[in-house]
Amino acid sequence: MNYFLKPAFLLSPLALAMSLSAQAETVDLDTVTVSADFRQTDVQSIPEAVTVVTDTQIEQRSAEHLEQILSFAPNVNFSSGSSRGRYFQIRGIGERSQFIDPVNPSVGLMIDGIDMTGLGGAATLLDIEQVEILRGPQGTRFGANALAGMINIQSKAPTKETEGFVAAKAGNYGTHGQSGAISGGLTDNVQGRLAVSSFKTDGYMENDFLDKDNTNNIDEVVLRGKLAAQLSDKTDLNFTYFYTDIDNGYDAFSLDNNRITYSDNPGIDAQESHSFALELNSKLSDAVSFETSIATTKADVEYSYDEDWAFGQYTFLPDEPEYQADPCDTTQGPCLADFDGYSSFDQYLRDYQRDSLDLRLLSGENGRIFADTTDWVAGIYYFNRDESLKRNYTFADGQYRSDLVVSSLSLYGELNTQLNDRLNLIYGLRAEQWNNDFDDTNAIESDETETLWGGKATLEYLLDSANLVYGSLARGYKAGGVNTDPDISESNRTFDTEYNNTVELGLKSSLLDDKLQTRVATFYIQRKDQQVKSSYAVQNDDNSITFQDYLANAAEGKNYGLELEANWQATDKLAAQLSAGYLETEFVDYSFETDDGEFNKDGRAQAHAPEYSLAAAVNYRLTDQFSVVVENEAKDEFYFSDSHDEKSTSYVLWHARLVFAQGPFEASLYGRNLTDQDQEVRGFGGFGNDPRNGYADDRYVQLGEPRLVGIEGKYSF
Repeated sequence: MNYFLKPAFLLSPLALAMSLSAQAETVDLDTVTVSADFRQTDVQSIPEAVTVVTDTQIEQRSAEHLEQILSFAPNVNFSSGSSRGRYFQIRGIGERSQFIDPVNPSVGLMIDGIDMTGLGGAATLLDIEQVEILRGPQGTRFGANALAGMINIQSKAPTKETEGFVAAKAGNYGTHGQSGAISGGLTDNVQGRLAVSSFKTDGYMENDFLDKDNTNNIDEVVLRGKLAAQLSDKTDLNFTYFYTDIDNGYDAFSLDNNRITYSDNPGIDAQESHSFALELNSKLSDAVSFETSIATTKADVEYSYDEDWAFGQYTFLPDEPEYQADPCDTTQGPCLADFDGYSSFDQYLRDYQRDSLDLRLLSGENGRIFADTTDWVAGIYYFNRDESLKRNYTFADGQYRSDLVVSSLSLYGELNTQLNDRLNLIYGLRAEQWNNDFDDTNAIESDETETLWGGKATLEYLLDSANLVYGSLARGYKAGGVNTDPDISESNRTFDTEYNNTVELGLKSSLLDDKLQTRVATFYIQRKDQQVKSSYAVQNDDNSITFQDYLANAAEGKNYGLELEANWQATDKLAAQLSAGYLETEFVDYSFETDDGEFNKDGRAQAHAPEYSLAAAVNYRLTDQFSVVVENEAKDEFYFSDSHDEKSTSYVLWHARLVFAQGPFEASLYGRNLTDQDQEVRGFGGFGNDPRNGYADDRYVQLGEPRLVGIEGKYSF
């Protein structure tokens, strides 16, 4: 399908919606509130680009993890290279992996007020109320971890009335899952909620060498407990405990770029984490309110893989590969040993400890300043991140260890001035003192302190009761750091802070008597001292591969584009959604050197930045009991890396769900990627890893989900 037909092909669910729209009485859309703002605000009223994915949309997609719903947001992508897509990019900005180096992320991840940035494996979707995706730098609200934007996951709150559910699912590839939640009042002023889930699948790869189909499996257990207490009429206390036990396999790359692997020592992608959050909200008077939150996370993470993707004695027969015991029978085909092959395993064990404290004052009804025209927020934020790494690698002389301690202290404030009945000016600033202390077993040390600042100024104008237009200028930042590779030059040992200056214009409209909501945004980003990961492979004499990895500052980058979202409640039976993003990215004055010479990437697009991304959905209630959802999503090709020119292929995916609901019981039949389209979620180039062709340079990709079908049952009470 050619480039121009794909977007039109994607819109076919909306064409179906239009043809059905006159069949029943219309109803209004529900109000959707964004909780990530300083003050909870309707998504149609907040003057910035925000996508809110509701619990209904999560259920319609039968999604278990954040990676499966990101297509609802325009110009948002993810990178895998693991069992889950746990690295995120917004408007072309974001990390794609983490190996030996410490990483300061560009996209923040908050789960129930707990900073889980860089721990994307924990972004499961058990008992979630909504997922908020804020696009653009969040320099005032979140600081250094939100250069490109922020993802805020909010689970369901405790309720006074008893409610809950039990649910189960089963599908192909050995998929099965169970989940449940119960919520209700414990006393007159205390409510609790407990949710737990277990999800397992064999994964979508077959390991021919080990004769197993579960070496890339998913095995995830999640538990969440929440308490809400009303200490008085003016003071609320909330507590959250969040536990994840992720024990996934990692055997995702094939020498043949398909779903068949030959690894003799498959890897692991595991995370066990305990997270706590305590929030206190108190209305001190009619003039001022006080909010505070304390959060802590302890996580143990393993990421390991079979680096050679094969094994030492392997014969490839003409039609299919078969294992041959030693000695290798070379009469039936080329043996891996004939190519002087290598075998290696790489393991990264990380321990995380994170602690944060946020203290905030907000103006009340009688606390406005500047002639009673201006609401205000002022706060102080402390964050500490302690990250230790142990690396065990076949070709290393011994175990590599490193320790990173990051501490940050921020002061922030925001003013919202009503200039007249229709015009508001919102302006905020954040100053952050950032300390980065690092040392490792290679005697590389760094102890740097810098003062960072960012903020935002927004002018919003209410055209009429249904249309809000806004323009903003924002500055975000991502702290500099140190490169740990002992072989790089000292001139590349450290890299500087990156700044992101963004201009955004938007229009939010509620049309057709609030049956249709639209959000349009256009943006231009100037990336100053852009941090770019340069990674190239060096083929050793034994055919093993050494990667030279380091972060450097490109002179500048440009990212600009357009985003459209629409929610249409056409009738009481029919609803439709559309998300569309257009993105252009460019390097300015970026080059790097390898053993093969100098490479210049001026004018080239940045990695994981597809030019278009689209998603559409139609939900139609066939009868009082039956409803059907049809969805599709599309994504343009994109570069896998900033250091080589291998690209993904573009794709269109189709999903559907048929639901039967009778009283408290619901049963559904679901399918994702119904046409079994290959989607490439991570890729490499510039090196060879296949002994059959003498380790010639090649292109290697990891494939995303194939066709998945299953059944679900849910009982709510």
